[in-house]
Amino acid sequence: MTYYALMDVVDFSKVKKQLKKIPSYVVDKLVFWASEVEQFGLKEVRRVPGYHDEPLKGKRTGERSIRLSKAYRAIYVEEKDGTINVVLLKEVNKHEY
Repeated sequence: MTYYALMDVVDFSKVKKQLKKIPSYVVDKLVFWASEVEQFGLKEVRRVPGYHDEPLKGKRTGERSIRLSKAYRAIYVEEKDGTINVVLLKEVNKHEY
């Protein structure tokens, strides 16, 4: 069995500061995504089309993003250590078009 945990946030103070600046509905969607990951597992939640979970390229190779709204993304890294997968939330930012 694989366990998922949203913990060990990279530079938590940076993410915490970012979360204070974004609309509450975006934070609510992030919290909902996190609870779905804990309940169903990351592999299943990645299949939900509304999150548009995708691997990033270039300097961000190895990272993934989910859409929290048209403008906001959450960037995360999934690290594997044996049978335990830990999702590390790296940042929440406004996506530039």
